[in-house]
Amino acid sequence: MEHLTNGLWALGIFVLLWMTGKLVRYIIKQKENKMKFFVNFLSAFRIFASFAIIGTLMSGMYMTTLILFLIAALTDFFDGYLARKYDVCTKLGGVMDHIGDKLLVVNTFVLLCIMMPVWFTVIPIIIMIARELYISGLREFLGTQKIPMPVPHARFSMGKIKTAMQMISITAFLALFALGASITGTSDGTALVYAIYALPNIGIFALWFALVASLWSAVSYTRDFAQKLKKIK
Repeated sequence: MEHLTNGLWALGIFVLLWMTGKLVRYIIKQKENKMKFFVNFLSAFRIFASFAIIGTLMSGMYMTTLILFLIAALTDFFDGYLARKYDVCTKLGGVMDHIGDKLLVVNTFVLLCIMMPVWFTVIPIIIMIARELYISGLREFLGTQKIPMPVPHARFSMGKIKTAMQMISITAFLALFALGASITGTSDGTALVYAIYALPNIGIFALWFALVASLWSAVSYTRDFAQKLKKIK
């Protein structure tokens, strides 16, 4: 287990360094527009954090993981908000934002499945990851036909509700570990009493709520796909 942890940590560092180099090159090209750079930096940071979390969580650095995840989750809101407010939306920024969201959630969910191998966490997580692959497959097919399948921009779309619930669920579970507890109780005597009862319930409720929103939005995407499919000769 120790060798696996060290290997994942080394892989995460390598990926971070490689992507940092790519980002530096991009900074040089975009330095004339500070806000555009800052927005894209937030998205890039979320990608970096999704890999760093692998190392910190596998190493038992639960509080560090929680803080890192919270910061990364906040960038998910601010990069889109600032990009729209200051009209600095770019194709690269959109791609990094989409990739950052998926990596952050999926990477953390997979690790939580390993740490909490119980059916009421594993089943919804597997279904939601399968949903992401399903939607990506639809987009990939339409892309070969040069037909766009954009993400809905409604303020309270099911996709956004799904993401918000996923973030809340992950935060609750990470906070539980950071306070010295586990999904079924305490791992030592230092855990706060309210955390033992409140955080697992919050995490599980938000997780299943996210599953419902995920499936709901998948139905919407499927209907949109079916309509676009009719236009293909």
